[in-house]
Amino acid sequence: MKPFLLFVLFTSAMFQVLAQNNVQYKMVVSKDGSGDFTSIQAAVDATKAFPDKRITIYIKSGVYREKVRVPSWNNQLSFIGEDREKTIITYDDYFEKIDRGRNSTFFTWTLLIEADDFYAENLTIENAAGQVGQAVALHVEGNRCVFKNCSLLGNQDTLYLDGENSKQLFKNCTIEGTTDFIFGSATVVFSECTIISRSDSYITAASTQKDKTYGFVFLNCTLKASDGVTKAYLGRPWRPYAKTVFLNCEMGDHIIPEGWKEWSNSENVSTTFYAEYKNTGPGAATENRVAWSHQLRNKEAKKYNPEAILGNWITKIK
Repeated sequence: MKPFLLFVLFTSAMFQVLAQNNVQYKMVVSKDGSGDFTSIQAAVDATKAFPDKRITIYIKSGVYREKVRVPSWNNQLSFIGEDREKTIITYDDYFEKIDRGRNSTFFTWTLLIEADDFYAENLTIENAAGQVGQAVALHVEGNRCVFKNCSLLGNQDTLYLDGENSKQLFKNCTIEGTTDFIFGSATVVFSECTIISRSDSYITAASTQKDKTYGFVFLNCTLKASDGVTKAYLGRPWRPYAKTVFLNCEMGDHIIPEGWKEWSNSENVSTTFYAEYKNTGPGAATENRVAWSHQLRNKEAKKYNPEAILGNWITKIK
């Protein structure tokens, strides 16, 4: 082999080794320039694709007005906010503003997570468009994604949880919205979350896949409402086979006695599984629930624990 070619190959190999060894596993984002980056997206763009271990981006308090995308190759990534109330990611896209046809909703996100093994803590994620139609704050497609101690704020379609095989956990989060503000096809556990209805409408709109055992599962959550809200449904089926279950939750009097509602296609109720178990509060009375909903027996309720639903990976979550 010619000496020059050997030199080129050796140099290329050395650069690859140096690049591999020069991975930042901890970064800081700060609006005032005191960190490594002033925008969250710039920090994401600087992370190594498919890292060998978790990369953590610490985000200092401030209002970050940007659309942030975490692509599939930026897996094992954490966003850690300095203060839940003061570390805010916000944008104001909505259906008509995007104007990309009938699927415009899915481009309105403020934060899009396509990567697996994403973790977020102490953040507020907001779509600030107001009551102007579909406007997603957080859109999650990745598997094994966790949101802990976060606030998710919006109106219609606040939280979109997608991925036929994706499993996600929300723990000690606040989720606010108006219509169908928790929707999608993923398998998701909401543990000790506060769910706030901001209008007389529907909380959930699951589109669970036919062969999935679980859809949306709410454990030990509190359902509240803004002033003047008196008629909220627990959910309606966006697609056939929708599954949503509330267990040991406290329900305010804004939850109407029927509890659940069919969508435009009444046939969907024959394949849905909407159920409740030992909920409390004025909205938890079951005497007038729709006939196609269920009240779980003790034996059935035992299946609804986070490890059974999501898998053993959640035991590693701090």
